[in-house]
Amino acid sequence: MFTAVADQGGNFGPFEAETTVVYNKVITNIGNAYDGTSGIFKAPVAGYYYFTFFYHAGENSKSALKLMKSDSCIVEAFDKNATTADNAGNAAFLQLNENDQVYVRLSPDNRIWASGYTTTFSGFLVSGM
Repeated sequence: MFTAVADQGGNFGPFEAETTVVYNKVITNIGNAYDGTSGIFKAPVAGYYYFTFFYHAGENSKSALKLMKSDSCIVEAFDKNATTADNAGNAAFLQLNENDQVYVRLSPDNRIWASGYTTTFSGFLVSGM
């Protein structure tokens, strides 16, 4: 079980290539399966997991985040370039094998607000297999 916050001191992005979001401020990390330096969760055991991510999008910028399992996009959330700041998020139940990796990626030429406690990534084991 983990919850972590992206606290990079302001905007995260834009980048030319798709980039893993590093949620560097770890609030809870029971079992230490989430790595706050890489932004990657590594399943300690096979089972059914639940993941959620939320983010704050700043004004006048587009943002798109993808929840990834290994190299596959599972769900996505996005905000078009708007004149007001918005929030978005998504969630999924996933069947994982031991050592499968789950992380969040920021799409190219997009940015999110990574300061305070508005951009989060969480997950937990629902049931073992």
